[in-house]
Amino acid sequence: MSGRPVTLVTGASAGLGVEFARLCAARGDELVLVARRREPMEALAAQIGKAHVFAADLVVPGAAAKLIGDIESLGFEIETLINNAGFGLSGRFEALPLDRQTQMIDLNVRVLTELCRLVLPRMQARRRGFLLNVASTAAFQPGPNMAVYYASKAYVLSLTEALHEEAKGTGVHVTALCPGPTATEFFDVAGAADGKLAKLAVQPRAVAEAGLAGVARNKAIVVPGRMNKVTSQAPRFLPRGVMRRIVAAIKA
Repeated sequence: MSGRPVTLVTGASAGLGVEFARLCAARGDELVLVARRREPMEALAAQIGKAHVFAADLVVPGAAAKLIGDIESLGFEIETLINNAGFGLSGRFEALPLDRQTQMIDLNVRVLTELCRLVLPRMQARRRGFLLNVASTAAFQPGPNMAVYYASKAYVLSLTEALHEEAKGTGVHVTALCPGPTATEFFDVAGAADGKLAKLAVQPRAVAEAGLAGVARNKAIVVPGRMNKVTSQAPRFLPRGVMRRIVAAIKA
């Protein structure tokens, strides 16, 4: 017997995660919210209703599998997975703490991969499901002065495109959302709140709306915003050396 369908949103304590939760609740989804900080999620759940809060540090080994097991033990089945949890760091590679960079790889890459692997087979068995991975326009080129973050998002984009292709004919939609600079806590965490990119940030609701619309239509890649669409295609026409210098200048 199948369980009650829910939408799982990771990184649901702030920014895009909050907007995803609000939009999904407004369309009638029952939600599972996951992040390290419980209090903001409980406040959000009180506002939107039909939301279950799980406070978890997904970077801890085994945390992703435990989360999925706990959700299923309550009689839920994950119909929509929004892999939104992630963070960035700004600075020269050799100057940033190694432990924070490896934590970034763990969250942005390993945890996202684990959740995809844990959830996809169940979606395919039901022949229905929606998987939205939040990448970035950073995925389209190398990023001097945010090297590991850009590399992690390139992984997310590559993995998601491959899964999109593999999922054809299974009834499962797989989409990579690649926003440009977005007005969230990202820049504060990254240590780049006063940087040039932060000044270009757009509001997160439009980004979340574009992501949900894209995965509903089973688009492989969604890049919200006209200018972001243009800049994401720039690496196709400019030499990689030029792109590296442009990104380094923007980040300086």
